[in-house]
Amino acid sequence: MMRRRTTLLTGCTALALALGATACGGSGPVSAGGGDKALSGQTVNVAGVWSGSEQKNFQKVLDAFTAKTGAKTQFTSTGDNVSTVVGSKIEGGNAPDVVMVPQVGVLQQFAQKGWLKPLSPTAEKSVDDGYASVWKKYGSVDGKLYGLYFKAAHKSTVWYSPDALDQAGVKPPTTYDAMLKAGHTVSDSGLAAFSVAGQDGWTLTDWFENVYLSQAGPAKYDALAAHKLKWTDASVVKALGTLGKLFKDKQLIAGGQKEALNTDFPGSVEKVFGPKPEAGMVYEGDFVAGVAKDQFGRTIGKDADFFPFPAVDGGKAPVVSGGDAAVVLKDGKNSKAGMKLLEYLATPEAAAVWAKAGGFLSPNKKLDLGEYGDDVTRATAKSLVGAGDSVRFDMSDQAPAAFGGTKGAGEWKLLQDFLRDPSDPKKTAAQLEAAAAKAYKG
Repeated sequence: MMRRRTTLLTGCTALALALGATACGGSGPVSAGGGDKALSGQTVNVAGVWSGSEQKNFQKVLDAFTAKTGAKTQFTSTGDNVSTVVGSKIEGGNAPDVVMVPQVGVLQQFAQKGWLKPLSPTAEKSVDDGYASVWKKYGSVDGKLYGLYFKAAHKSTVWYSPDALDQAGVKPPTTYDAMLKAGHTVSDSGLAAFSVAGQDGWTLTDWFENVYLSQAGPAKYDALAAHKLKWTDASVVKALGTLGKLFKDKQLIAGGQKEALNTDFPGSVEKVFGPKPEAGMVYEGDFVAGVAKDQFGRTIGKDADFFPFPAVDGGKAPVVSGGDAAVVLKDGKNSKAGMKLLEYLATPEAAAVWAKAGGFLSPNKKLDLGEYGDDVTRATAKSLVGAGDSVRFDMSDQAPAAFGGTKGAGEWKLLQDFLRDPSDPKKTAAQLEAAAAKAYKG
């Protein structure tokens, strides 16, 4: 389904950025290999983590590519273990042509194994013209551009039911402590405060990263992301303790820790925006809006809204983002047509298809913000694009997949263990360091 993403726009809240950023106008569509059906009879096999409403909306983009070029597409959902699934497909002689890669670390791993084709000059020009240079940096390995960031995420958004907060008489908080206090007030009014998707370890890494960025600051965040700072550092132990305040409070988490560990991401959204609400708030990225709208019929901005992840201990409010990069595999049976798909995905025309459907942000500044379907998404997209080169990626996305991107292992599993028992942050930090040291050496 959704996995990871990350952008650090330190120093501003999402709303301040949204107000301060300059809107970017759209541009005319760029050719994706010709509207003359030049690819008729060919099929492009695409693999990615998306399922549910995300897969359905991406299929609309693929269908638009088919209408433009004549090429058919076949999408395979890999689940969260993209690296493992794609590796086994390559070994089995059944490599997809295009993979939507959700982690910088996995993109680097694929490039270092020699699996990827560099982007064509056409696609690279679109990136140079339409994207802040930081997106090119994250798509490049050893100076060559391999990845096109088609879908981005704003991962510092706490989503809530306006009805639930109104009923409790609380306003969106601006500090972490105020958020926990507001959570107790919501809980006193009859609903749990937070729905937590503990079954999906990646959501827990996002919780940690927002707390750590705000509390420890961007310099330490960057050092920890590069493993130049050990996970046993006092700043990590402190951030785990701060997160543990929420995790151990049964009043704050819907169903307590046990139920949280049995709740996946879509389930966590359902607990807030589904037909039988169990909680008032759910933390995750802007893509919560797509699930709330598509699966539960919520109107974004009216009965589903967000506030920026609040500042921790006097730090600056964090803004974390990430994205899914399209890459072309050398071993794909139709990698030439796959590259034409990437050339199409690099255009504002392609981004507009999903922008209209919802649950999507594009880092392409040439996409007209008017293509987004609601003001909330428009403001979030504006802040992301307006951040320019201050964007950085989600920490776990930058790590080797064995540590930051594998179900049941590394950071995902250790933070699930911490959710189960948050009583010893120092012990968890030591376990994280042991797993990180092993993965970064490998």
